Amino acid sequence: MTELTSHKTTAGSIPETAAGGILHVDLDGLASNWRTLRDKAGGAETAAVVKANAYGIGIEQAVPALAGAGCRTFFVAHLSEAVRVRAVAPGAAVYVLNGLFSGTGPTYAEFDLRPVLGSFEEIEEWAGFCRAEGRKRKAAIHVDTGMNRLGLTVPQGLELKGRSELKDFDTSLLMSHFVSAEESANPLNRQQIEAFEAVRSSLPGIPASLPNSSGIFLPDRPGYDLVRPGYALYGGNPTPDRDNPMKPVVGLEARIVQLRWVEADQTVGYNGRWLALEKRRIATLSVGYADGYPRAASARGKSGDELLAGMTLVAGRPCPFAGNVSMDLITVDVTDVPENEIRRGDTVTLIGGDLTVDEVGRRAGTIGYEILTGLGSRYARAYHGGQG
Repeated sequence: MTELTSHKTTAGSIPETAAGGILHVDLDGLASNWRTLRDKAGGAETAAVVKANAYGIGIEQAVPALAGAGCRTFFVAHLSEAVRVRAVAPGAAVYVLNGLFSGTGPTYAEFDLRPVLGSFEEIEEWAGFCRAEGRKRKAAIHVDTGMNRLGLTVPQGLELKGRSELKDFDTSLLMSHFVSAEESANPLNRQQIEAFEAVRSSLPGIPASLPNSSGIFLPDRPGYDLVRPGYALYGGNPTPDRDNPMKPVVGLEARIVQLRWVEADQTVGYNGRWLALEKRRIATLSVGYADGYPRAASARGKSGDELLAGMTLVAGRPCPFAGNVSMDLITVDVTDVPENEIRRGDTVTLIGGDLTVDEVGRRAGTIGYEILTGLGSRYARAYHGGQG
């Protein structure tokens, strides 16, 4: 994280001095990332994906910051998330990606939300609801071009122009989703573009959307009318084969609960899977997997063997985990840090600097997306910048 001069902590949260971990969120960095993606989008409207509680940083904080930067359209996964977005963005367009659950039309209408319809059954139900209400409400239609999760098949998409139900509501967006946009040379990207273009051409006049975060950076990709970045907004690298063009948004500090020396041939943590080959100094941090830090980042083996284990920055020095990540605690080998530079109560860095969300995910055998969306509720949350 860059040096920040002001911050505020979420109302009702515990004070930073009493917290085992402190989650820092740079709302100005979030807004800056949105503007970077907007400028890269080549004139297409730039929406923001704020599902999973805005990738862990908080819908109520992220959405106003993004709206303040100029964002006017938001995507979430669940209807409950959309209601939260509406509360802080009364004039925005809000789409619900996970489809139309039966009987939820009245909630969509009450909060002026837009379902993303991915089957003929959903289209029929939304059309019927709009007819009964006597109002052509807006919705997106999702065509699956290769993900095979949600959406109409391409042949079904080509049938849409003959469906009478489309007259009963306003199709405000036609969309699909890239499978491997972060792999710029993957031929599937071009295949998906061609499939989507076939459906789009059969439905002229409907705004279209395909690129996600990585899709915005694909060479020769069509921007269409709207792009939908998510991960890149929060500092994740949308171009993993190149330098990250985004600013970091999230930083995580953990507090040292205790420091101790472990003698040679002693083990650390559950099941004794980390062995000290010589006398080592261990710092115990007040964060664990109950806080969303992955247990898979555990260090097992012998001191000095932790190349693929979790890592923290202690007094600016990289220090490897020692033993298993447990529910509420992480143990770290801090032998290489001078004793006078750390003490009980100090904080160390779990996310920040060279320990980006992508690097933390790599060391845990997962992806930065999972690191962000797993951020726990026990941290003191400090929001820097933003609106208000």
